[in-house]
Amino acid sequence: DYTNKEDVYIRGTNFPAGYYYVKVTTPGGGLLGTSVGSSCWTPVHSNGVQFDQCYQIWSIVIKASDSTTGFDDTTNPDGNYKVWASSSSGFPGSDSKTDMFNVIAPTTSILEVLKFYDANANGLDDDLQYILGWKVNISNTSVWFDRYTNVTETLVPGMYTVEEYEPVEDHWKNTTPLSVEVDLGAGDEVTVIFGNLCLGGGGGHTKGFWGNKNGAELIDGDDLTLLSGLNLTNATGSDFDPSNYAALEGWLQGANAVNMAYMLSAQLAAMELNVFNGFVDGNSIIYAPGTNGANILGYATVNTVMAEADAALGTDSWTPDGDPNRSYQEALKNSLDDANNNLNFVQPLPCSFTFV
Repeated sequence: DYTNKEDVYIRGTNFPAGYYYVKVTTPGGGLLGTSVGSSCWTPVHSNGVQFDQCYQIWSIVIKASDSTTGFDDTTNPDGNYKVWASSSSGFPGSDSKTDMFNVIAPTTSILEVLKFYDANANGLDDDLQYILGWKVNISNTSVWFDRYTNVTETLVPGMYTVEEYEPVEDHWKNTTPLSVEVDLGAGDEVTVIFGNLCLGGGGGHTKGFWGNKNGAELIDGDDLTLLSGLNLTNATGSDFDPSNYAALEGWLQGANAVNMAYMLSAQLAAMELNVFNGFVDGNSIIYAPGTNGANILGYATVNTVMAEADAALGTDSWTPDGDPNRSYQEALKNSLDDANNNLNFVQPLPCSFTFV
């Protein structure tokens, strides 16, 4: 039994050496396809023991109905066909042989649902990390059932909705659509892939840390030089270049968002110190929606967000309520604030998850 005509091959044995004609008929002999009249009337060759190779029947005969490549559908209700090989174009010859085969079209479809962990936050299945046990639902007008990835289902043809559940833990983010519509035809094998990632810590220390005795023990002249090279600003919008730790401490502790540029400066300073002192890898990916450097899903590296924040401060150091740049600077501030508080780093491996 075969599911496609193209899957059927012949390899004859005990044929005298020579070239042979081939045809396909119904079990009763009704012609469906023949090599006679094709570009090669005798397409198969026997070496005296067997045919030289396995020959794909579909490619060596032409249809009886229109002389195009292949053979017509059988009229037999069970999908039965007969293949002939003969040294005579009139079939049969004294050395003619026949064999039967069935081509039965599939009546079901295969749906596979996979879940990948999107460690590089690009929405593509290129990390090769798959998650087992994520709850999904498969439904159409007549069926509705839950499964857990990775799952393979045999289904009747039709339109299906495949939807992933969102876990109880809110630090999970989807990087592909939550729901996919799939039109399954008979014999189709379709794979639906969902992508997710989870957010968490990445070594951040808050501006409060850098503005107390813990930070004081780490900051030296090199740290102050680093900060002085940035476009940091204070509450009034004037430049802030700390000459000593006492100045930095007071500036960090007094930071507020009346002038959003001031609060953005404080969060930028904290993250710059985190990276400079080896607590955070600047190449780490964080969730940074609303920033210009983020990809379409809202993710960017720490280095990208820091550079963007510094540029934004250099452009506008006074962003009170009503300023056109305030919301943009707030998005940058929020991204750095979350990172300093270890809330938005993309984790390299999947976190735990549960479903109601």
